[in-house]
Amino acid sequence: MSLLAKPCNFCDRSVPKGSGTMLAKNDGTVLWFCSSKCKKNALVLKRDPRKLKWTKKHVKGGIRKK
Repeated sequence: MSLLAKPCNFCDRSVPKGSGTMLAKNDGTVLWFCSSKCKKNALVLKRDPRKLKWTKKHVKGGIRKK
C-alpha cells in the first residue's frame, strides 16, 4: 500500500492524500472515508458494504471466501 493513498473503510476505493475524512474513535482506531456518502452509510445508517452494489466490497450471495 502506498503512503499517498489509503483505502476507504467503507467502499474500499483509494483515498488520495489531502482528501477524504479521517475519523479517530475513542478506542484508538482510525477510519478513513473517501466521501460523505461513505461516512454517512457507515456511521449514521450502519449499512453493510457487502450488500451495496456500488462498493468494491460487494459480494453477491454472501461473504467472499479467501
